[in-house]
Amino acid sequence: MINQKTALITGGANGIGLGIAVQLASEGYALALTGRSAEERVKENIDKVQSFGTPVIYISGDVASDESRKAVMQKIDSEFGRLDVLINNAGVAPKVRMDILATTEESFDYVLDINLKGTFFLTQLAANYMVEEVKKNIGITPIIINVSSISAYTASTARGEYCISKAGIGMITALFADRLAEYGINVYEIRPGIIATDMTAGVKEKYDRLILAEGLLPIKRWGVPEDIGNAVSVLCSGKLTYSTGEVINVDGGFHVRRL
Repeated sequence: MINQKTALITGGANGIGLGIAVQLASEGYALALTGRSAEERVKENIDKVQSFGTPVIYISGDVASDESRKAVMQKIDSEFGRLDVLINNAGVAPKVRMDILATTEESFDYVLDINLKGTFFLTQLAANYMVEEVKKNIGITPIIINVSSISAYTASTARGEYCISKAGIGMITALFADRLAEYGINVYEIRPGIIATDMTAGVKEKYDRLILAEGLLPIKRWGVPEDIGNAVSVLCSGKLTYSTGEVINVDGGFHVRRL
């Protein structure tokens, strides 16, 4: 078992996941990053994380796959021998936005298999691993962080499957927070707002107008992956030990109801 804390970040080589990875690497965490891309396609991003001098492994696979999920946990155990933090960040949007009156079962399954089913069953695997760590009394206090979205409560009728998947993550957070509290394993949820990533690049003009000209957000700027990385850092700090099941909004104040 290595001496430094270890974090698993799904979808950790791009976008929000990369922002989280860079932050935790700067704090000395050993990292396991997962993604569906081949390693050579994300090598530049992995190199950026490794530049902090901390151990980093990349595991290519699909969180929707039981085989992939088990392979991830086996790799972490063999490489690091411990897991302090699980960050469920992997997620996809529909390949094609469709009105909910026309959404296909194929699109629904694609989004929920990754965003919801994958999150639930990877959390189940990791939680059982963490419970054993706690029982061994080896000084590890694990935590779990789920990255959802303002779409957990904001209706977008052209991507209903995405909204449903993110709303479901809220219940995953509550369920595991309740179940794991007896072991001192706290579970949190971060809800990003409008974050500048590849996923939102296609709607940049729309949100530039809504944010800068029409006052959609109290904080008048796009979010960036580093904003989510900073929130993860706070949750990993060990200063919120009497909180579990909490939702942290990182959304420029979008959730504030205003007249």
